Amino acid sequence: MNEVQQWHTAKRVERTVNALKENGFEAVYASTRTDALQEVLNRVPTDALVGVGGSITVRELGLIDALNQRGHQVAEHWSSDLSPDERMAIRRQQLTSDVFLTSSNAITESGHLVNVDGAGNRVAAMIFGPKKVIVVAGVNKIVKNLEAALDRVNNVAAPMNAKRLNRKTPCAVTGQCTDCRSPERICNVTTIINRKPGRTDVTVLLVGEELGY
Repeated sequence: MNEVQQWHTAKRVERTVNALKENGFEAVYASTRTDALQEVLNRVPTDALVGVGGSITVRELGLIDALNQRGHQVAEHWSSDLSPDERMAIRRQQLTSDVFLTSSNAITESGHLVNVDGAGNRVAAMIFGPKKVIVVAGVNKIVKNLEAALDRVNNVAAPMNAKRLNRKTPCAVTGQCTDCRSPERICNVTTIINRKPGRTDVTVLLVGEELGY
């Protein structure tokens, strides 16, 4: 980004961080993915069981490798070696993890987290269960308002994730949302977190780079 773009992005981040704080979240900004990685690791206790939701962002930061190197037990269900039953058991384990790591499909400048899920395990863990939730998101996830957030979820995040997962859905072909009836649909649960959930410690870490879908 050039100097003007950096200025504009910084202003959007500032508005979003302030709004998130007003809504009860701990909100932090890291200018680079390297700084973001360290910010997350600083918030994870050395003996923590760490659950990892379905998130390209978390993996782009190298968090899973870093946590494994520190000796954490990591509940991560994306391994191709797992059976369906093993994957389901790990998803349930994430719900009671010490720290749950994920991203958000969209974050509004007014401090709302907007997400869509297929099974619902990721959004469930963001709301209640884990002792601490850390949401990491690149500046590409910041949008003006809830209308823009839902548009981003439906026409950016969902089609790209459906394509990544090789799902047989219209959006994986057209790149845009339709109200499909496919059994492989991934837009089954949509959540809007307006304020920090009453019983969950949530940190939102915004990163000054584009990350994830």
